[in-house]
Amino acid sequence: QVQLVESGGGLVQAGGSLRLSCLASGSRFGIDAMGWYRQAPGKQRGLVATIDSGGRPNYEAAVEGRFTISRDIVKNTVDLQMDSLKPEDTAVYYCYAQFRVLYGAPRDYWGQGTQVTVSS
Repeated sequence: QVQLVESGGGLVQAGGSLRLSCLASGSRFGIDAMGWYRQAPGKQRGLVATIDSGGRPNYEAAVEGRFTISRDIVKNTVDLQMDSLKPEDTAVYYCYAQFRVLYGAPRDYWGQGTQVTVSS
């Protein structure tokens, strides 16, 4: 059974830090990219950061230099260290993983989301 379980959201003041963690389970053939997306009220879900199986990160421009994504290939975990948080970072953050399958393109899975609120 596939599961992506997130932890680490919460309320923080502007300028503060939070760390999000996600554990992916149920993969039979390995995981390609993992990452984080976010959705603010009234907005579409959008990319925050991803990291491929080789450890190469990709960041949304608005978070580059403030957020750091990391991954443990063996444990199937992905973390997002968020520093210098701004009120505009307030959103529900979703963990994302591309599970390899025996035949065909990798399949995308999502966590349930964790709320991050940054107060001014």
